[in-house]
Amino acid sequence: MEYRQLGNTQLKVSALCLGTMTFGEQNTAEEAFEQLAYAVSQGINFIDTAEMYPVPPMASTQGDTERIIGQWLAGRKDRDQLIIASKIAGPADWLTYIRGGSRFNQTHIEEAINGSLKRLQTDYIDLYQLHWPDRNTNFFGQLGYQHDSNEQRTPIEETLRALESAVKAGKIRYIGLSNETPWGVMSFLKAAEQFDLPRIMSVQNPYNLLNRSYEVGMAEVSIREKAGLLAYSPLAFGVLSGKYLNGQRPEKARLTLFDRFTRYASSQAETATQGYVDIAKKHGISPVHMALAFVTSRDFVTSNIIGATSMAQLKENIASMDVTLSQELLADINALHAENSNPCP
Repeated sequence: MEYRQLGNTQLKVSALCLGTMTFGEQNTAEEAFEQLAYAVSQGINFIDTAEMYPVPPMASTQGDTERIIGQWLAGRKDRDQLIIASKIAGPADWLTYIRGGSRFNQTHIEEAINGSLKRLQTDYIDLYQLHWPDRNTNFFGQLGYQHDSNEQRTPIEETLRALESAVKAGKIRYIGLSNETPWGVMSFLKAAEQFDLPRIMSVQNPYNLLNRSYEVGMAEVSIREKAGLLAYSPLAFGVLSGKYLNGQRPEKARLTLFDRFTRYASSQAETATQGYVDIAKKHGISPVHMALAFVTSRDFVTSNIIGATSMAQLKENIASMDVTLSQELLADINALHAENSNPCP
């Protein structure tokens, strides 16, 4: 396993991070424990979760993922060797069961952190992230930004001061953003410098062969500001494995079970996916390994967040660390990308 510096901290995180949003929905606690144990045995020290998980989000299961991780952590003596990341939910009209509608102010941040700490059965969270912005902007695949001059948003300075309180209390160590834009990241960095507040150490955004939009403006920010990408959906909800091509719907797969996950289900995505699967076949490599190795190898990526619903999937995902993509293969990927760029932003 390779380890990379998280922002300008002294923490070294594994180049692969175990995503856990299936724990408590598609995966039982016992299956989650098996995944966690195997991931750690393979050198993964980075585990990502959120107060909103599991997905799809529901009031009846909210927080179950953190509870499962907490049960696993409680039986271990190596907490200091693990890097646990979690997130506070952002405002959304479909998520009002979390604090009546989460906001990034002192009251909500304090309550969210305390809730996560209790569920995780730990005294501190290594990386605490804002799951999506507390303002009107584009995220989760939205395009065509429409400015709202009357929006109600929590000022960034207020949010950072609330997070600073948690850092000083020893409840969180470092902070990060998620589903953010270049303006958002730079605004947080500017406020941190201006008011001597905690600095952003990472950005967790989607990045995969069907959505390379992070390269346009965010990649430069990540490198120059030392706020690397924690890439989520590196397999585009499993689409890039090729298992959904030609109308296939494997039993127990996410897109088979839940009709809300349509981000990577367009005809353009199908065409591009077939092209990437063909490239993998041409070069004698598994589509999963090709897609994951591509993400992990980018110089702006700090860690690649993998997720699985079976041990076979997890083992294949982790084995991608042993794969190096040839220049010829990368040229084929970029040629296809030029023909069908970012079909799923």
